Amino acid sequence: MMQFLAKAGLAALLSAAALAGTVAPAAAQVNIIIGEPDRGPPPPDWRRPPPPPPGYGRPPGYGRPPRGGCDPRMAENIAEDYGLRRTRVVDVTPRRVVVQGWSRRGPDQMTFGNVRGCPLMRR
Repeated sequence: MMQFLAKAGLAALLSAAALAGTVAPAAAQVNIIIGEPDRGPPPPDWRRPPPPPPGYGRPPGYGRPPRGGCDPRMAENIAEDYGLRRTRVVDVTPRRVVVQGWSRRGPDQMTFGNVRGCPLMRR
């Protein structure tokens, strides 16, 4: 009887070990995902083409002052920032841009250098 109990105990021990050996790897492969997995940003819209690069289809210098000189519109805008009203460009030479307008004291004139950025020469 003792041999029967020893064999039955050994069989139960082996079956328990085999069962435990199969449960551990199977538990490592369980993935529970709730909701949508993270896939990154959505792809770009295929119905709308990308915007053109800046300056595409426009003549060179459009919308910005020329490289070497002061744009008269920029000189007028700077004069308005200094307080002149109803500004207008009255003279453009290779060295200066003259803008006239009205200040609090009456008619006034500002002179800007004809270089990039329109520096103020005389108020």
